[in-house]
Amino acid sequence: MRVIFNEELKQVADDLDRMAQNVRKAIKGAGEALLNQDVEAAQTVIDGDIEIDALESSVIDQCVKLLAKQNPVATDLRVVVSTMRLASTFERMGDLARHVAEAARRTYPAAAIPESAQPVFAEMIDFLDNTADQLVAMLFDRDAKTAEAIILADDKLDNLHHQTFELALSDDITRQQTVDIVLLGRFLERLGDHAVSAARRVVYIVSGFDPTKEPTRDEGTDID
Repeated sequence: MRVIFNEELKQVADDLDRMAQNVRKAIKGAGEALLNQDVEAAQTVIDGDIEIDALESSVIDQCVKLLAKQNPVATDLRVVVSTMRLASTFERMGDLARHVAEAARRTYPAAAIPESAQPVFAEMIDFLDNTADQLVAMLFDRDAKTAEAIILADDKLDNLHHQTFELALSDDITRQQTVDIVLLGRFLERLGDHAVSAARRVVYIVSGFDPTKEPTRDEGTDID
């Protein structure tokens, strides 16, 4: 029975790794679409979200079956339950990347954000590109050190997000641009928050506790 459990758990882990890789592609594609008015990249992200959703359903279904059939305890239970939470977190990240891509597609061939906002958004996207790479590596290796680095780095993205509020108050942009700056800044900031949530889950899987001793940032919010 233990051999069967380990084989089934590996299949779940492989699907979760695929989710992380797909989310990384979505984040990078959404950034490319937003900064470079790349409508093909935007459409690829939008179309690819279907696979992320399907993988989430598969991971959760497999985890439910493991709980029902194998009745795991202790560390195994922690891994299975945390895997379900990670799948939901990655699905939300895919949705957020899709929202960014949809905004880029809607305004094409014009940019979704004004030229004055490009530098700040470019920094936010560069930060998230690096975070996405870290997420994939962290998950594959179950690397708590990389997870902790993701958690600690999030303040930089929060600071950049605060700068978008100042940009939205500018007098030389349209109302629609103001709305887009606020929403897109929020979507990117939430991507960072979900990355932190995923990192905390990995730390929990590895060690059994959250070093930050704080609730996850995606709890109690209503935007993905």
